[in-house]
Amino acid sequence: MFTEDEYIQLSALQHYVFCPRQCGLIHVEDVWHENVFTVRGDILHEKVDTDTYETRGTLKTVRGLRIHSTRLGIVGRADVVEFRKPTNADGSPDVMPVEFKAGQPKDDLSDKVQLCAQALCLEEMMNTQVKRGAFFYGKIRRRVQVEIDDGLRKQTEEIIAAVHEIVSQKKVPAAQYEKKCRNCSLLDICMPKAMNEKKLKGHMNELYVP
Repeated sequence: MFTEDEYIQLSALQHYVFCPRQCGLIHVEDVWHENVFTVRGDILHEKVDTDTYETRGTLKTVRGLRIHSTRLGIVGRADVVEFRKPTNADGSPDVMPVEFKAGQPKDDLSDKVQLCAQALCLEEMMNTQVKRGAFFYGKIRRRVQVEIDDGLRKQTEEIIAAVHEIVSQKKVPAAQYEKKCRNCSLLDICMPKAMNEKKLKGHMNELYVP
C-alpha cells in the first residue's frame, strides 16, 4: 500500500516504456519540453478532459475521470470511462476505459500499459473486473480495442514497480542513443549522442592508461 505522496503519475508508465531515461528526466528532474507530437496530444486531450458526463440509453460516458490505486501507488485521469448497465448475474457493472491518442497504434507496449493501469485503478476503486479497454487514434480515426489479459496485467505491474524505483531512488537512468530519440521532445536536453561519446572516451582512456 502506498501513501498519496508516493503516488506516481499514470503518464510516467508510457514515458518509461518509450525510454527509462525520459521517464527519469520528467518525473525525477521535472524536465519537460514541447514538440509537435506533444502539442498534437495536448490539443486532442483538451477536447476530451472536460470533467463532464452524458447518458444515452444504457451507456454512461464520463470524461476526465480522476482515478488511482492505493495498492499500486498510481494516480491520473482517464480520458473517457464508459459505464454500461450490469448484464452479469452478479450485477457487476461493465466498465471500459477509452484513451484518445493523436497518432496511430504503436509497436511497443506504451499505450497498452497506460490503458491497463487505468483498468487496474478502476477495478480497485469500483470493486469490479475490467476485461477490456479501447483507444481512439486521431490519425486513423477509429477505435482499437484491447483485451486486459493476465499477460498485460503482469507486464504493467512490473513497469509500475520499475518506475517507482526510479522515482524513489531519484536516479535518472543513463542515456542510450537509439533511432527513436529523434522523435523525443527532450532530445536537446538529454543529448544521448554526446553522453554515449563521453562514455566511450572514458572507456578508451581506461584501456590506454600507461
